[in-house]
Amino acid sequence: MDQSVKRSTSLDDPDPFDQLSGSELSPYRRFAASEWAAFRADTPLTLTEDEVKRLRSLNDPVDLDEVRRIYLSMSRLLYAHVEASQSLFEQRKRFLSVDEAIKTPFIIGIAGSVAVGKSTTARILKELLARWPSSPKVDLVTTDGFLLPNAVLREHGLMERKGFPESYDVSAVLKFLSAIKAGEQAVRAPIYSHMTYDVLPDEFITIDRPDILVFEGINVLQVRDLPEDGKMVPFVSDYFDFSIYIDAPEELIHDWYVTRFMQLRQTAFRDPRSFFHRYAELSETAALSIAEGLWSNINLRNLKENIQPTRPRADLILRKGSDHMVEEVLLRKL
Repeated sequence: MDQSVKRSTSLDDPDPFDQLSGSELSPYRRFAASEWAAFRADTPLTLTEDEVKRLRSLNDPVDLDEVRRIYLSMSRLLYAHVEASQSLFEQRKRFLSVDEAIKTPFIIGIAGSVAVGKSTTARILKELLARWPSSPKVDLVTTDGFLLPNAVLREHGLMERKGFPESYDVSAVLKFLSAIKAGEQAVRAPIYSHMTYDVLPDEFITIDRPDILVFEGINVLQVRDLPEDGKMVPFVSDYFDFSIYIDAPEELIHDWYVTRFMQLRQTAFRDPRSFFHRYAELSETAALSIAEGLWSNINLRNLKENIQPTRPRADLILRKGSDHMVEEVLLRKL
């Protein structure tokens, strides 16, 4: 990956990505949120305020106005892409003179840092897409379930690198997406518990030939080193028909992460079953120190080394401001 696209570590230095994305050399068209909202056209609003509240994550203030401004235009754009993909599939069948009854699901990948709002985006999009007039079957899967079990991570000294590319069962991810793309029935995906901070043994969700699959995770746009002998090395993103990256300045993501951690001390962490229960009884100063350490030593490193460098690979980039709302949208040119 070209290191020139990484965000500058100093707030006083210009962001090379900003410089490129605003130039005639950029592969993206750039829109302010107000401009993007106009592309909604006549797309109906099919969610209620209560539904949005249910779909959003802790500390994510997205509301119905944000759905109108950003998500309805995204829904309209994705509808056009799905229709074009289905048309191309039919044309290819005629070209190859084959009569395949199996449909190929349209897969949308969503990437971005922890605490940036990926889960909220994924859940809202899933609901909006499922409410199109054609009533497509839409499923959502996150990569958390494909993390290696904690026992395996401990065995290999990877607990401090949980969420880094090497902490995932990439082979299982590729097999899952390959089966989905092949139109197989009853494809199983493992389940992850944020309460126990581990994969649940022998528990799965079953994905059965969806029209659209939303696949969300911090490193879904990650690439690997290519072999010198030219062997085929599949990437997770090879199975995507469209990809979205949720972006924000590092200092904002840091604030959101720490704020969320401190709020969880008063809620989920108080459950004795929680992996993080030990942090609930710490003083606020001690807990804040823990949160800052987790951010600096794990999440910030993962963002800078693995997640952020994949940003220019996305078809659509949503850039958030300090209020957690999208300020800019970058759409890859055709």
